[in-house]
Amino acid sequence: MSSRAIADTPNSTTTRHELLFLNYFRLAQALVYVGLAFTPSSSGWPHLNNGDLARLVAAGYLLFALAVVSITHLTKALGWLGVLGTLLVDIVAAVLAIIAMNDARIGIAMMLAVNLAAGALLLPLRMALFLAALATLGVLGRTLFSLPHPGPTPGDDRDFLESGLFGMAYFAIVVLCNVLGRQLRASEALAEQRSIDLVNLAQVNELIIRRMKTGVMLVDDANRIHQINESAWMLLGNPSSDQRDLGRVAPELSRRLYHWITSGKLDETATQLADGVPEVVPRFSRLAPNDDSLVLIFLDDTSLVSRRAEELTLGSLGRLSASIAHEIRNPLAAIRYSAQLLAESNEISSTDLRMVEIINNHCSRLNDIIENILQLSRRERSRPESLNLGDWAHGFVDEYKQGNDLGNDSLRVIDNSAQPVIAVADSQQLHQVVWNLVQNALRYGRMPGEPARVLVVVRHGEHGVPILEVIDRGPGIAPKVAAQIFEPFYTTHEYGTGLGLYLARQMAEANQAALEYVRVAGGGSCFRLVLTPPVRIEPAA
Repeated sequence: MSSRAIADTPNSTTTRHELLFLNYFRLAQALVYVGLAFTPSSSGWPHLNNGDLARLVAAGYLLFALAVVSITHLTKALGWLGVLGTLLVDIVAAVLAIIAMNDARIGIAMMLAVNLAAGALLLPLRMALFLAALATLGVLGRTLFSLPHPGPTPGDDRDFLESGLFGMAYFAIVVLCNVLGRQLRASEALAEQRSIDLVNLAQVNELIIRRMKTGVMLVDDANRIHQINESAWMLLGNPSSDQRDLGRVAPELSRRLYHWITSGKLDETATQLADGVPEVVPRFSRLAPNDDSLVLIFLDDTSLVSRRAEELTLGSLGRLSASIAHEIRNPLAAIRYSAQLLAESNEISSTDLRMVEIINNHCSRLNDIIENILQLSRRERSRPESLNLGDWAHGFVDEYKQGNDLGNDSLRVIDNSAQPVIAVADSQQLHQVVWNLVQNALRYGRMPGEPARVLVVVRHGEHGVPILEVIDRGPGIAPKVAAQIFEPFYTTHEYGTGLGLYLARQMAEANQAALEYVRVAGGGSCFRLVLTPPVRIEPAA
């Protein structure tokens, strides 16, 4: 232990109790001194060698003990220097009391051992040994200077032996109490750390259970809900917090629980516990074997299982489609090359030339399908960077106009934000997403007989979130179709692949962005891309 051990842990419960014990024992010790010093001389014991000194020491020591108790209560703690100073006063008072009241020397010396023991618990070993040495020197010095004549007598030998034994006892008590004190503090620190770890572990477990996708409930034998996590609360239809009766909250779940308890058989069919929530498969488990007082109910959301199965199926389908696409690519290139050679022939008729044109068109369409499938199978990891969406959108539109003949169609950027709209995204993947959205808007977002008018809008959303929107003034998308447009291989066009919007959403999610369809009031469609803002580092105070 360092010399600052007590100062570093002033609020320790153990240290506080030890300090209070020492202070109150000192007060009781002072009262004993007062009782001995002010005992009437007619009682015959104890004999006071120096009555005035005895009464002065007793009264002063009592005032000192009262002051220390008051200071401890006011300041809540004493530093190690304060404890050392009070123990030095204890030693000096005890030695003076022994000098003034020699008949009570044994009792006073024994009470001083308690002071030294308490000091050994509060102070480092080196300081405690220093106090034991001072107390020993004080007791031996009192014996040495109280000799009535130069030559030793049997009574003098007995006093020296008593003083020496008390000195040995002081050192032994100090060492033993210091070792016990260190072990006690180590045990207290370990217990406190264990309690903190247990509290943290309980909080982590509670957070994990609360955030689990699986619903978890704890129900007692009276069919009353004790605990419920967020997923279970949502799967039950968001009941009010005061509804704790499982029979009223979810009658079907209560019926299945009763059936499982009475028969031991589990009904694994999916059921819907409330309107507008996914179907679940309930599972039950006892907290203790053969004890139905508390039962855990797990609610497995079937939509999560279906979504996971769909992801696995799409992954397998993507790999299979990629292998097939590679095999188709070479024959397709040969067909297209042969068609181009036929078109260059001088002897080909107009009818055959039209057939060659149809072959080239369908080869181009099939090549687009293969490119989309290969892109789906080899999705690259995003490399996010900070982008000024306004500048990026203007550059994209200029590049698109240079590479595509718009004719009478219009494509322009609207950026009216007072501050630059900054987003974090992969520039190449963002280009692919917006190119797909603009291509669809120019192709399908037009009224019959009218040119397409497409806007790329850059703005700040709620809380400063960067948003990029592709808006057209076409007929819009029917609600039933809008619910399925992001599903793979879903298309309403005879030449569509059904992968464009699906790939766009996948790339958006790879950049921690969200792509959604928003119907425009008055006609038209809006595909909104909500991007990730850059992390703002606040300056240090």
